[in-house]
Amino acid sequence: MSEETIRLELDDTGVSVDLPQPSGTNDQVQGVPYRPVEFRDDDLATALERSAQWLREAQRWLGEPIDVIAVHLDYDDREGSPYYDLKLLCNEEDLAGAPLALRRMRRQEAAN
Repeated sequence: MSEETIRLELDDTGVSVDLPQPSGTNDQVQGVPYRPVEFRDDDLATALERSAQWLREAQRWLGEPIDVIAVHLDYDDREGSPYYDLKLLCNEEDLAGAPLALRRMRRQEAAN
């Protein structure tokens, strides 16, 4: 198995430096990265319930609401696949626990 390395020239927000920029003065490519959290099921209500339960658990873990920018619902007609594909588009810094680490760091600084 061969591994290829692809080099990309990215700006500070992680997008290509060659990406055409929006032309309007109020238009922009935003720099906040989001990552989908996926729930798949043949029953939409079940997928929604699992996503709500995960969201509650993740927010308890994080200690604050998770930044969810969108909820995306798609369908999968392939044989043997769950029909509904529900995705919560979440801030990847929240998923990495950055707010937890920041609070720990501030507590340590305050204790010193």
